Amino acid sequence: MRYTHARALFWLCLFASLFIAAASAAGPLATAPVIYTEVVRERVFDAQIEAVNRATVSAQVSGRVEEIRFDVDDYVVKGDVLIRFRDREQRARFERAQARFEEAEAEFKRIEEVFGKGVVSRAAYDRAAARLKAARAALAEAREALENTVVRAPYNGIVVKRHIEVGETAQRGQRLMTGLSLEQLRATVQVPQNLINAIRKQRRARVILPGSVVPAEKLVISPYADPQSHTFEVRARLAASVPGIYPGMLAKIAFAVGGERRLSIPLRALARRSEVIGVYVQSETGLVLRQVRVGRPLPGDRVEILAGLEEGEQVVLDPVAAAEQLKLGAPSPAADGE
Repeated sequence: MRYTHARALFWLCLFASLFIAAASAAGPLATAPVIYTEVVRERVFDAQIEAVNRATVSAQVSGRVEEIRFDVDDYVVKGDVLIRFRDREQRARFERAQARFEEAEAEFKRIEEVFGKGVVSRAAYDRAAARLKAARAALAEAREALENTVVRAPYNGIVVKRHIEVGETAQRGQRLMTGLSLEQLRATVQVPQNLINAIRKQRRARVILPGSVVPAEKLVISPYADPQSHTFEVRARLAASVPGIYPGMLAKIAFAVGGERRLSIPLRALARRSEVIGVYVQSETGLVLRQVRVGRPLPGDRVEILAGLEEGEQVVLDPVAAAEQLKLGAPSPAADGE
């Protein structure tokens, strides 16, 4: 009996000594004060994604379509040939104009040479120069008419609609093909008139897309309100080549409309226990875990605190170390705040 009692007393003393040693080895915990942070006040609206560059190419000549090289959903590069018209008449006109130009140019060079020697009159020189000028203009006109039989892509983009078929005869000005560019997109939204002055003043916005949030590179604000809805159209230009975003998709725009002060702490001070979010607060009376209600993330790796803390309180930056120290029941002197 005495041996058993002595053995139990030995283990109790050993555990007590280890506990005291671990508690005394616990160092001071780094803390940071709860402060007010200046944040941007925002208003969020539903928006629609649009292509900045969207165009329909039209026929510049009348004629029959001989070739269509691209169709709907095809990607084209600026300058690619989209459609070719029959060009026999335009080509023949160009070749005649080129021959006349070469003849007028050769004649002018001969007359210019002898005019310098005083062999021909000034009037003859002027007539040759006028014929050359007229031939050059006729050649430029014929070249343009021939080039208009070939329809080219005005920019890099995707074909979204084709309005004509091979073999059809198009008239000048008739729509041929519609395309858009995915390199420059924008989000368009209608904003109530009571917010437009604040948006004009701040000129900052975030476009909230599926899976990402990107800042608007530029805001274009309509100078007048719609007479029926009394809203202003605002276009927010996105950064070039945002992946996974296409015209017609829905998005949200968060416009900066002012500033406000919000309580905040460093994000790393949060301790998550199942569905409960808390922080370890260090005070003169000791260390305590306190439940808090958090808001949105803030710049500088901070988070908004909606309830549970007051300005000036010290929160521990390492929740794991705080939990271990609290479990040991050790004294927890506060370290210098960050």
